[in-house]
Order: sequence, then C-alpha cells, then structure tokens
Amino acid sequence: MTDIDIRKDGHAGRITLNRPKALNALTYEMCLAIEEALWTWRDDPTVKLVLIDAEGNKAFCAGGDIAEMYATGTAGNFGYGQRFWRDEYRMNALIAEYPKSVVSFLQGFTMGGGVGVGCHGSHRVVGDSSRIAMPECGIGLIPDVGGSYLLAHAPGRLGEYLGLTTDRMGPGDAIHAGFADLYVPEESWAGVKAAICAEGNVAALNEAAQPAPDARLAAMQPRIDALFGGQSLGDIVNALKGDTDEFAADALARVSRNAPLSMACTVEILHRLRREQLDIRDAFDLEYRFTSRAMEHGDFIEGIRAAIIDKDKSPHWSHDLGGVPADAIDTMLRPVTGEKLTFERKAQGMKIGFIGLGNMGAPMAANLAKAGHEVIGYDMATVTVNGVSNARNGAEAASDADVVITMLPNGSILRAVAAEVIPAMKNGAVLLDCSTVDVESARAVAADADAAGLLPLDAPVSGGIGGAAAGTLTFMVGGSKEAYQIALPLFETMGQKSVHCGPSGNGQAAKICNNMILGVTMIATCEAFALADKLGLDRQAMFDVVSTSSGYSWSMNAYCPAPGIGPKSPADNDYKPGFAAELMLKDLRLSQQAAEASDADTPLGKAATDLYRRFVEEEDGTGRDFSAMLPRFEKRGRE
Repeated sequence: MTDIDIRKDGHAGRITLNRPKALNALTYEMCLAIEEALWTWRDDPTVKLVLIDAEGNKAFCAGGDIAEMYATGTAGNFGYGQRFWRDEYRMNALIAEYPKSVVSFLQGFTMGGGVGVGCHGSHRVVGDSSRIAMPECGIGLIPDVGGSYLLAHAPGRLGEYLGLTTDRMGPGDAIHAGFADLYVPEESWAGVKAAICAEGNVAALNEAAQPAPDARLAAMQPRIDALFGGQSLGDIVNALKGDTDEFAADALARVSRNAPLSMACTVEILHRLRREQLDIRDAFDLEYRFTSRAMEHGDFIEGIRAAIIDKDKSPHWSHDLGGVPADAIDTMLRPVTGEKLTFERKAQGMKIGFIGLGNMGAPMAANLAKAGHEVIGYDMATVTVNGVSNARNGAEAASDADVVITMLPNGSILRAVAAEVIPAMKNGAVLLDCSTVDVESARAVAADADAAGLLPLDAPVSGGIGGAAAGTLTFMVGGSKEAYQIALPLFETMGQKSVHCGPSGNGQAAKICNNMILGVTMIATCEAFALADKLGLDRQAMFDVVSTSSGYSWSMNAYCPAPGIGPKSPADNDYKPGFAAELMLKDLRLSQQAAEASDADTPLGKAATDLYRRFVEEEDGTGRDFSAMLPRFEKRGRE
C-alpha cells in the first residue's frame, strides 16, 4: 500500500504514514493495515518495539480522511462511517494497551485521527514544529480516537478548554497536557530512530531528550480552570461572557464558531470519565455513542460541508450556543443499539465465491475484495474485477468458500447455477443469493441448499448500479438468523442497511412488494408533473409543495423524474439508467406472479405492470431509466 509503509527495521516494527500531500490523513485502509501489523508484531520475538512516524515536514497526521465519510453520509450510507469509527477505535485501543514500547514522532500537525495513532503509545516525541489539537467540535464531532480520555486527564479544566476551543498545543503544551512525553530537537530524529531500531530499546531516545519548551497553557492554567469549570456548556459560555479580559474574549470567539451539540456532549463525556473514573475503553465507548449517530442525528455532515466541501465557513448548527437541551445530549450519548464497538482482533477475511459479475455483481465483488476478503469470481462473460480472481466455472468458485454469492438474471438461471454449486460447497457454508427472482425459485433453491447442509439466504438488493459501486445497497434478507449473522459483515461492506425479513423467500417477497410500491408511485409522480405542466404550474413550485406535504415520496424527494428539480437524479443525465425501466418491468411482473399465486388483489400493481410493459416493449423505454415515464406522459394526451 503506497499510503503507508509497513516493514521491519532491525529490532523494530516500522509504520510510516506516506500521504504527505494530504498531510498524511488517515484512510480506512490505513487503519486496518496498522492494526494488522500491530497484531502480527505483538507475539513476534524479533520485534522489540514499534516506531510510528510519517513522511514530510508539515504533518504527522492531520486527521482522518473525512471526504469519503461525507460522500457516503450524504448518500444515506451511515454504515460506512460507523464501521470506520469502530475499526479505528479498536486500532487506537490496541496502541494504548500494547505490551511493547510504541514510539511516535509527531512533527507538524497532529490532529484528530493523528492523535489516535500518535498520542496513545508509550513514548510520544515532539519537536519545535509540533502542533497538536483536537478540532472535532469545529466539524460537528467530539474529540474522539481516545482524545476524550487524554483531555479528561489533562491538568485542571484544560481538557474542556482544548476540546471546546480546539486550540493548538506546541511541544511544551503537549507535554503539559499529557499528549506527549519527550521533547527532542528534530535535527536529531533521524539518528535517534536509527539507534532505537538497531538496539531494540529506547535508550538513545531518552539520552536525546531535552527539557521541554515553556508551556503557554501552563501559565494560563488558573484562568482556564476558573472559566471552564462549569458543569455544562451553558455554564462555561456564561462564564466567558461575564469576563471582559482578552483571554476570555478570545476563548468565547473560538467557542462560538463550533457546534453547540458537539461541545455540550464533550463537556458531559469529560465529566463522566472523571467522575466515574472510567478507563480508556469506556472513553472509546462514549465516543462511539456520539460518532455512530453524528451523521444522521448530529451536525457532522453540515460541519464538513461548511469546512471542506463548500468552504464557506458558515455552518448552520442544529442548536444555539446557549440552548442545547439535556435530552439532545442524552440522545447522542445513550448506549448504542446496533452493532457495538468491540476490542477483539478483527476477524480475518472470508473466502467468497461470487457468481454473476455483471453491472451489479462486479462492483459488489470489488467492494468485498477491497475490504480484505478473498473473492473468487465467475461469470459467463470474460470479466475483470479489481481484486477478484477468476474461476473456470461456478463449481470452482464455490469450492471451499465460506460464502457463495450469486447475482443472476432470473429464477431459472438461479436454479441451474444452484444445481452446479451446491454439491461443490463445503458443509455449513452460506449460499447467499442477491438476485431478484420469483419467490418460488428462491424457496426451492433454499430447500435444496438446506438439504445439503448449507445455510441459504435470499437477499435481493435495492439501490441500483450506483448503490452497488458506492456500497450503499439495502438488502432484504430471508433465511435463518444463524446464516444472517454470518453474512452480516458482508452486508455492511456492500451496503448501508440489511433487514432480516424472516424465513427463506421473504427477502424476495419484501423486494417485490417494495418495488411494486416504487413502480406505482413513480408513475403517479410522473403523471402529476405532466398534469402540472398542462395546468401552468411551475415544476419547482410543485416540487416545493409536494416534497414537504402529503404527496411526499421517495420518487419525488430523492429520485425526482423532472430534470433540474430536487436532488440530482437520472433525469439530469438524459434518463440514463440508474434503475432501468426493463428491470422495473421485471420486478413488477414478479409481483403479479406472486399476487396470482397467493390470490392477492393488486389492481394498481397490475396497471403499473401494463404501463411499463407498453413503455419497454412498444415504445422507447428500453435502455432508459424507469423515471423516463415523465417525458412519455409529457407527449401524450388523455386516452
């Protein structure tokens, strides 16, 4: 991996962050690589210590790579950020609890995620260029990556000051606050690194250390303690407003820029850590309670927009500086109900057979490979997928796999592929079908797999080609709870959400019911826009009314069929398909097949099926997005 250089050097394990142009910002893949290296070296007798440094002179690590979190969060994929934070915190905790010396050299900026990598080891080295900070409240987060634990143990109320103002620490300040241990002039670092690697101990480091420069914050400690000693953010803000000296005015100006909800929760977390004498794992747990909700319920998306995306520096926070209610803090810090933060070693990747590498299957398989799984793929066409090795046939792809995933066009092909791969699969493996097929075929294949000692799941997806590429799919899953739990990490890698719908076949049932609703509502939305046109109603005005009133729907609000209206959609790209009209027709036909088999009356589903049949088979709908029904209705009069 070019972003990080991991190797042995003498008696040391060396980790060098290698993204100097990005100020060595930490990516998800870098987090996983650091963790795996630490576990590998933990029981290696030839590795006496670990040395962590970075290329370039501007930064050790200026934070996490939050651009991907913003992109996935704005797409509604909150799972990516949650997974990033869980895995990052687990890696941070491993550094903090590591049984061998961990030496870090913190030149330039060390902020946010950089603190998690560089400030929990046993020997944290700073030089004259070092500038360390926890700036998270400025972007709608809280001081995390274990930073809350360091802040809670800083002298007096220095933790509140640093967390709320996001002030930067020089080398003396960092040592005073407990974020660093040793000051070594930076011109000595190269020689010191060479010596400790060669000797396998920190003797040379201790010999090179010099008295730390004066700590600006130490001199300010009495004022900090007096002004930041309140029990809540409101108390601290009132104290700052009530004081007129230059220090209070500067601190108030700094605080006023940051997210009130984040700062209120920061104060609460620091107080809990001190009051209850909690350890660093407890600190990570409290941090994750907040960060796991930060995109959906907090100010993180808005904070990143203002600071990084639009760069207008004018965020619209959800609360006023003095008006964060207690229930908002409680909401952000209540125990997590979904997947929880754990500190055990991350499970090694699964061996996955992936059959069907088309427009949907190929990006899904690529995302699994990127996450560290061994993926062996097979498709009738010759397909190359990054990170995926190719098998000669389906049985070869399925052989010895922990999970076999299929993404196929229809039920008859699924049955044929299942007949080939089920005998080749090992006992207890999961057969995970992500195709959209008829319920009868899904249940027949599940019965065959179950009889062969396998764990079948039918898990059709929603989200289209874009969702497959971005890892934001939704999975509707039928099958046993045991199989679902095994496959859950794969759903989290390929998508943003999975719902266990019950026994085999229920995933397909949920998908066709969902898409019957989608087909009907898209037709109604397109009809309404065409009617509005003929009535002389401006499309934007119609959208503004309907999207905020009783006509609200996903078809209108998230996938508007009118070009230039609402969020960007295929309508803005000449209706090039995100979800093709012929695929909608396929799903609607499946819904009517199921309705007939179960004696269900679905007149609107039947009508939608007929309209999409005409659109695809008799008109110009083939190869167009299913929302291209709008230009169809625009050209037609009343029948």
